[in-house]
Amino acid sequence: MSPTADVSARLAWPDDAAAMVRIQLASWRSSYAHLIPADELAALDPDELAERWAATITTPQDARLRVLVALERADVRGFALVHPSFDPDSDRVADGEVGEFVVDADHQREGHGSRLLQAAMDTLAADKFTRAVWWLNVDDDALRAFVTESGWAPDGAHRELGSATGATVKQVRLHTSLA
Repeated sequence: MSPTADVSARLAWPDDAAAMVRIQLASWRSSYAHLIPADELAALDPDELAERWAATITTPQDARLRVLVALERADVRGFALVHPSFDPDSDRVADGEVGEFVVDADHQREGHGSRLLQAAMDTLAADKFTRAVWWLNVDDDALRAFVTESGWAPDGAHRELGSATGATVKQVRLHTSLA
Protein backbone atom coordinates (compact mmCIF):
# COMPACT_ATOMS: atom_id res chain seq x y z
CA MET A 1 0.00 0.00 0.00
CA SER A 2 1.38 3.41 -0.93
CA PRO A 3 1.30 6.30 1.54
CA THR A 4 -1.39 8.93 1.10
CA ALA A 5 -1.44 12.52 2.20
CA ASP A 6 -3.88 13.52 4.92
CA VAL A 7 -5.61 16.32 3.00
CA SER A 8 -9.22 17.40 2.84
CA ALA A 9 -11.67 20.26 2.55
CA ARG A 10 -14.54 20.92 4.95
CA LEU A 11 -16.77 23.64 6.35
CA ALA A 12 -14.73 26.00 8.50
CA TRP A 13 -14.89 25.99 12.27
CA PRO A 14 -14.48 29.15 14.39
CA ASP A 15 -11.09 27.83 15.54
CA ASP A 16 -9.88 28.01 11.91
CA ALA A 17 -10.27 31.80 11.81
CA ALA A 18 -6.76 32.72 13.05
CA ALA A 19 -5.10 30.54 10.40
CA MET A 20 -7.41 31.97 7.74
CA VAL A 21 -6.39 35.51 8.72
CA ARG A 22 -2.70 34.61 8.55
CA ILE A 23 -3.19 33.31 4.99
CA GLN A 24 -5.43 36.23 4.00
CA LEU A 25 -3.04 38.93 5.24
CA ALA A 26 -0.06 37.29 3.53
CA SER A 27 -2.08 37.19 0.30
CA TRP A 28 -3.10 40.83 0.62
CA ARG A 29 0.51 41.88 1.22
CA SER A 30 1.63 40.23 -1.99
CA SER A 31 -1.41 40.82 -4.20
CA TYR A 32 -2.65 44.23 -3.10
CA ALA A 33 0.48 46.13 -2.05
CA HIS A 34 -0.21 48.63 -4.86
CA LEU A 35 -3.77 49.18 -3.60
CA ILE A 36 -3.52 49.08 0.18
CA PRO A 37 -0.84 51.23 1.79
CA ALA A 38 1.67 49.20 3.83
CA ASP A 39 0.88 51.16 7.00
CA GLU A 40 -2.83 50.30 6.62
CA LEU A 41 -2.00 46.62 6.20
CA ALA A 42 0.30 46.75 9.21
CA ALA A 43 -2.43 48.44 11.27
CA LEU A 44 -4.92 45.63 10.71
CA ASP A 45 -5.56 43.70 13.91
CA PRO A 46 -5.36 39.95 13.19
CA ASP A 47 -7.38 39.18 16.34
CA GLU A 48 -10.19 41.49 15.23
CA LEU A 49 -10.18 39.97 11.73
CA ALA A 50 -10.26 36.47 13.24
CA GLU A 51 -13.26 37.48 15.37
CA ARG A 52 -15.03 38.70 12.22
CA TRP A 53 -14.32 35.44 10.40
CA ALA A 54 -15.45 33.41 13.42
CA ALA A 55 -18.70 35.41 13.49
CA THR A 56 -19.17 34.85 9.75
CA ILE A 57 -18.69 31.13 10.31
CA THR A 58 -21.01 30.84 13.32
CA THR A 59 -23.69 33.41 12.48
CA PRO A 60 -23.70 34.11 8.75
CA GLN A 61 -25.98 36.84 7.35
CA ASP A 62 -27.54 34.27 5.01
CA ALA A 63 -27.89 30.54 5.64
CA ARG A 64 -26.28 29.95 2.23
CA LEU A 65 -23.14 31.90 3.13
CA ARG A 66 -20.49 29.32 3.92
CA VAL A 67 -16.79 29.32 4.68
CA LEU A 68 -14.73 26.29 3.68
CA VAL A 69 -11.14 25.38 4.45
CA ALA A 70 -8.56 23.22 2.73
CA LEU A 71 -6.57 21.17 5.22
CA GLU A 72 -3.32 19.25 5.38
CA ARG A 73 -3.69 17.20 8.51
CA ALA A 74 -5.05 19.85 10.93
CA ASP A 75 -3.31 22.79 9.22
CA VAL A 76 -5.40 25.24 7.22
CA ARG A 77 -3.83 25.68 3.76
CA GLY A 78 -6.57 27.78 2.17
CA PHE A 79 -10.14 28.96 2.46
CA ALA A 80 -13.12 29.94 0.36
CA LEU A 81 -16.25 31.96 0.99
CA VAL A 82 -19.36 31.08 -1.02
CA HIS A 83 -22.71 32.85 -0.91
CA PRO A 84 -25.62 34.01 -3.05
CA SER A 85 -24.49 36.40 -5.77
CA PHE A 86 -25.26 40.00 -4.88
CA ASP A 87 -24.72 41.35 -8.40
CA PRO A 88 -27.64 43.47 -9.61
CA ASP A 89 -28.04 41.29 -12.72
CA SER A 90 -28.03 37.99 -10.84
CA ASP A 91 -30.79 35.73 -9.70
CA ARG A 92 -30.27 35.37 -5.92
CA VAL A 93 -32.06 32.03 -5.98
CA ALA A 94 -30.11 30.50 -8.89
CA ASP A 95 -26.74 32.26 -8.75
CA GLY A 96 -24.14 31.46 -6.12
CA GLU A 97 -20.77 33.18 -5.91
CA VAL A 98 -17.23 32.39 -4.89
CA GLY A 99 -16.60 35.56 -2.93
CA GLU A 100 -13.17 34.75 -1.54
CA PHE A 101 -10.66 32.06 -2.48
CA VAL A 102 -7.15 32.02 -1.04
CA VAL A 103 -4.55 29.27 -0.87
CA ASP A 104 -1.42 29.76 1.22
CA ALA A 105 1.36 30.81 -1.18
CA ASP A 106 3.75 28.31 0.43
CA HIS A 107 1.34 25.46 -0.32
CA GLN A 108 0.08 26.21 -3.80
CA ARG A 109 0.29 23.56 -6.52
CA GLU A 110 -0.23 20.81 -3.91
CA GLY A 111 -3.90 20.15 -4.77
CA HIS A 112 -5.41 22.30 -2.02
CA GLY A 113 -6.97 24.71 -4.51
CA SER A 114 -8.56 21.89 -6.51
CA ARG A 115 -10.03 20.28 -3.41
CA LEU A 116 -11.24 23.64 -2.12
CA LEU A 117 -12.82 24.58 -5.46
CA GLN A 118 -14.59 21.20 -5.68
CA ALA A 119 -15.88 21.63 -2.11
CA ALA A 120 -17.09 25.14 -2.98
CA MET A 121 -18.94 23.89 -6.07
CA ASP A 122 -20.45 20.97 -4.15
CA THR A 123 -21.58 23.36 -1.39
CA LEU A 124 -23.18 25.78 -3.85
CA ALA A 125 -24.94 22.90 -5.63
CA ALA A 126 -26.17 21.46 -2.30
CA ASP A 127 -27.65 24.91 -1.56
CA LYS A 128 -29.63 24.57 -4.83
CA PHE A 129 -27.72 27.15 -6.85
CA THR A 130 -27.62 26.25 -10.53
CA ARG A 131 -24.91 28.70 -11.64
CA ALA A 132 -21.79 30.00 -9.93
CA VAL A 133 -20.03 33.30 -10.60
CA TRP A 134 -16.60 34.54 -9.55
CA TRP A 135 -15.02 37.98 -9.93
CA LEU A 136 -11.30 37.73 -10.74
CA ASN A 137 -8.71 40.45 -11.06
CA VAL A 138 -7.86 40.74 -14.74
CA ASP A 139 -4.12 40.62 -14.01
CA ASP A 140 -4.25 37.41 -11.91
CA ASP A 141 -3.22 35.11 -14.75
CA ALA A 142 -2.44 32.13 -12.52
CA LEU A 143 -5.84 32.09 -10.81
CA ARG A 144 -7.65 32.75 -14.07
CA ALA A 145 -5.86 29.83 -15.76
CA PHE A 146 -6.72 27.56 -12.82
CA VAL A 147 -10.37 28.60 -12.90
CA THR A 148 -10.82 28.35 -16.67
CA GLU A 149 -9.12 24.94 -16.71
CA SER A 150 -11.80 23.92 -14.21
CA GLY A 151 -14.58 24.80 -16.66
CA TRP A 152 -15.28 28.45 -15.89
CA ALA A 153 -15.65 31.05 -18.66
CA PRO A 154 -16.09 34.84 -18.83
CA ASP A 155 -19.72 35.94 -19.06
CA GLY A 156 -18.97 39.41 -20.43
CA ALA A 157 -19.31 41.38 -17.17
CA HIS A 158 -16.49 43.67 -16.05
CA ARG A 159 -16.07 46.08 -13.15
CA GLU A 160 -13.54 48.43 -11.60
CA LEU A 161 -13.09 48.82 -7.86
CA GLY A 162 -11.35 51.88 -6.44
CA SER A 163 -8.97 51.94 -3.50
CA ALA A 164 -7.86 54.48 -0.92
CA THR A 165 -4.62 54.97 -2.87
CA GLY A 166 -6.54 56.01 -5.98
CA ALA A 167 -5.58 52.83 -7.78
CA THR A 168 -8.26 50.67 -9.35
CA VAL A 169 -8.70 46.94 -9.62
CA LYS A 170 -10.17 45.75 -12.87
CA GLN A 171 -12.13 42.53 -12.62
CA VAL A 172 -13.86 40.16 -15.00
CA ARG A 173 -16.71 37.86 -13.97
CA LEU A 174 -16.52 34.18 -14.79
CA HIS A 175 -19.34 31.68 -14.51
CA THR A 176 -19.99 27.95 -14.61
CA SER A 177 -23.04 25.73 -14.50
CA LEU A 178 -23.70 23.74 -11.34
CA ALA A 179 -26.44 21.65 -12.96
